Amino acid sequence: MSEKNELNKLRAGEITVEASQLRPGVHVRLPLQWMEHQFMFNSFVIADEDQARQIAAMNLPQIYCDLASCRVPPLPKPTVIIPPDPATQAEIARLAEQKARQMAEKQERTKVMNELRGRLDTAQKNHAGAAKAVGCAFKSFDANPDESVVQIAEVSARSTAALLSDPDSAIVLIAEKAQADGSAAHSLSVMTLALLLGKQARLPQDALRALGIAALLHDIGKSAINSAILRNTSRNKHEEAIYQTHCRVGYESALRAKSLTPPMLDAILHHHERMDGKGFPDALSGKQIHVASRVVAIANRFDNLSNPLDPRRALSPAEALATMWSKEQSAFDVVLLQLFVRAMGVYPPGTIVLLSDGRVGAVVASAGPEAPLSPQVMIHDPETPRRQAIIVDLAKESAVKIERSLRLQDRSDDELDYLLPRRKLNWFHAESH
Repeated sequence: MSEKNELNKLRAGEITVEASQLRPGVHVRLPLQWMEHQFMFNSFVIADEDQARQIAAMNLPQIYCDLASCRVPPLPKPTVIIPPDPATQAEIARLAEQKARQMAEKQERTKVMNELRGRLDTAQKNHAGAAKAVGCAFKSFDANPDESVVQIAEVSARSTAALLSDPDSAIVLIAEKAQADGSAAHSLSVMTLALLLGKQARLPQDALRALGIAALLHDIGKSAINSAILRNTSRNKHEEAIYQTHCRVGYESALRAKSLTPPMLDAILHHHERMDGKGFPDALSGKQIHVASRVVAIANRFDNLSNPLDPRRALSPAEALATMWSKEQSAFDVVLLQLFVRAMGVYPPGTIVLLSDGRVGAVVASAGPEAPLSPQVMIHDPETPRRQAIIVDLAKESAVKIERSLRLQDRSDDELDYLLPRRKLNWFHAESH
């Protein structure tokens, strides 16, 4: 059945209504494709009398109403048809002008949406290429560390430039991290987050590239650890001791690459140290920990919370930030953590949110400083193909707000496949974390 025929098909729970029966609070579904009408959605509850008049002016042969979604029932059908008078004709003209303006605005929104999708597609393509390059560099590191560092440095330079130009798309990809990327995905995520924090801290571009190299190599020592230990989320003391050796093993391996600077090496050795002295391998505290290590520690922990080995324990980006700030603050440099929270935003890209109109969406672009609670959100709407998914800029839609962030585990597979299509909840990374 064609899409047009499907739209004109009466669905379970629906009735047909006439335009004269419409009023605020009545649910309607328009049997039109998204670009054939001026409204934000095909299916919605009428907000005010003006919307009811706009729908009536469309002269649709069929209007569908889901009674279960109505806040008030439709009006009874009129028994007498009143012919239009001059005032009605003037109202029809006004509504036609209003529709033209709204359609122009909708076309502009569509242009913005297409540009955003294009950036996301470009970011995904760049991410896939970076993951492949990093994976190759990791495999050859023991045999040829200097050449591997050259490859890593190239990825860091390209990623730094990409992040500076489009940070939102890079963050979305962390929330959508793909299984096929393996251990490279975790390293790329930590690099992206570290660069984001470094940018917020106003580090110069050369320092950002060095930080990117350190973040990409922070787990290089895990190649020497048995994968069963890495995958185990409840290690015993002996297994935990073996796991903790990856910091020093990685550091000693990295020493063989002559081009790595002391801060880079320090980040490999000390990215599991804590500001309160309860980390490893050397139980350093406070200013004993190099700034690069503190940055990588924050990035590493955020990604481990957002993308744990057990996907059932995954936190949304907003939940991960809240956990680090409210429950784990003593582990981190508070100033850097504040900058990280500011850089990510209240609702970081990739966060699934509930909107005040009851719809569910995914944040795809962070909010500006003038409206920190109003990011851009891609709406889950099964009636709209994902390639044409509706993206709402909440800073420009005063009638809709975010109610709260939602847990990934509480959402349906259909929602997640639509909103975060590259994330699969049945994966885990054998060598990550």
